[in-house]
Amino acid sequence: MDLFSRSWAALRAAVAELPDEDFARPSGCAGWLVRDLVCHLVVDAQDVLITLVTPADAEPTADAVTYWTVTHELPSGDDPLDALIVRLAAAYEEPGLLRFHLDDVGSAAGRAAALADPGLRVSTQDKVLTAGDYLTAYVLEWTLHHLDLTAHLPDVPGPSAEALAHSRAMLERIAATTFPASFSDEDVLLVGTGRRRPTEEERAALGERAGRLPFVIG
Repeated sequence: MDLFSRSWAALRAAVAELPDEDFARPSGCAGWLVRDLVCHLVVDAQDVLITLVTPADAEPTADAVTYWTVTHELPSGDDPLDALIVRLAAAYEEPGLLRFHLDDVGSAAGRAAALADPGLRVSTQDKVLTAGDYLTAYVLEWTLHHLDLTAHLPDVPGPSAEALAHSRAMLERIAATTFPASFSDEDVLLVGTGRRRPTEEERAALGERAGRLPFVIG
């Protein structure tokens, strides 16, 4: 849960320092500009707040790994929810308003996570899991989106080594596979989730595993 707080704080801090012109640059998410990604982070923060105040009495049906679903088809950006995010982001008009909203709602989500009982059972997406598992799952979300934020902004600080290592381990468990030791944690996350194509050298190192890529989680 501490890693949730640190990775979320680092992502919000990176957004807070972006100059206005960077909001119109591409992100690492197909079809989304940086402003669209930041708007999605606002929605993510709302989801965290909603989930942490939605207790459940039932036994857990998922944990930090099985919370995620895996497909092998990359998003096109044409999904209705993805398109809605684009319209919502455009409605802000000024990057400062979007930046403020993320800070406001995001800070509240961070405080709620810090106060949450790790053993509390919560319900989201028709699943029941502990708050600790839910927040652990979200470290992967924050880390991937931090990489998306910096995909075309090389001067913006990326996720921490700790968050990258944790997220690599999570992805390997979710995908029930391991990536070559020669791959950096960042490369595992980018190549493994289809955010970039493997090089010929990487494909050779992957062997038959290359045929299973990408592991698109949602």
